[in-house]
Amino acid sequence: MTDPAILTEGLTKHYGDVEALNELDLEVETGEVFGFLGPNGAGKTTMIRTILDLIRPTRGSAKVVGLDSHADAVEIRRHIGYLPSDLTMYPRLTGRDTIKYFANLRGGVDWSYVEELAERLQADLSPKVGDYSSGNRQKVGLIQAFMNKPKLIVMDEPSSGLDPLVQREFQRMMREVASEGRTIFLSSHTLSEVQAVADRVGVIREGYLVEVSSVDDLRSKAIRSVELRFEGSVETSVFEAMDGVTDVQATNHHVRMSYGGNLVDLLRAAADVGTLVDVSSQEADLEQIFLTYYEGSEA
Repeated sequence: MTDPAILTEGLTKHYGDVEALNELDLEVETGEVFGFLGPNGAGKTTMIRTILDLIRPTRGSAKVVGLDSHADAVEIRRHIGYLPSDLTMYPRLTGRDTIKYFANLRGGVDWSYVEELAERLQADLSPKVGDYSSGNRQKVGLIQAFMNKPKLIVMDEPSSGLDPLVQREFQRMMREVASEGRTIFLSSHTLSEVQAVADRVGVIREGYLVEVSSVDDLRSKAIRSVELRFEGSVETSVFEAMDGVTDVQATNHHVRMSYGGNLVDLLRAAADVGTLVDVSSQEADLEQIFLTYYEGSEA
């Protein structure tokens, strides 16, 4: 049986009275793109730094690629790529020299693959890092995270400063990693990116993990606007009695409502009350779903 790429049990980190991370139980499967969502200060970076043994937990444990995050910290680094949110590089080195520096730390890499990554990300490695824009520095950071083809790539806000075309290529790179049976852990508040590439997402709020689900399941449970058009007039009480249905309005042969359940159940109910001619549904995106976890609810 394949070990999870990341496994945490009761992982907790407090800074005095500040509860940055609380009893986090999380399993990230090998071969998936996992999106870790939360605004700044929610605990995303603390979780990453804790599982990589950059800071020590208050209590709890973590395993990365089947290895203990503290006892096997050196060995773990042979199997991961990491892009922190605040990657620091030597400003007087060129991009190419910077990549060579990171490559030497890893015992060498396939340089032809480095060149391929640079071409895909439209990265010019000849200027000094100090002369780069933030987007070009981020490209160097991405190259060093991907270049040794690790089992697990952990990235904290990786799209910062990237233009839309490069972001699209970066998304293709992440899906390719997953298709090869390797794993991406993507911490971000760029919801459109996570929605485009992630198999599953976790939502963290004030240090607590409040949801882990596939993107499709999250969207299926989200509130959406639905309009049903029937051949004739229908009785709306059937819809009003359904779980997840609110704000039912009927005009002529049209019934409009807000719905927060499985659309299949709604269509079955509609088929029972009349001849359904047309259906339109405005589906919630991940941003709308994400906001439901941050608008007045307790963790």
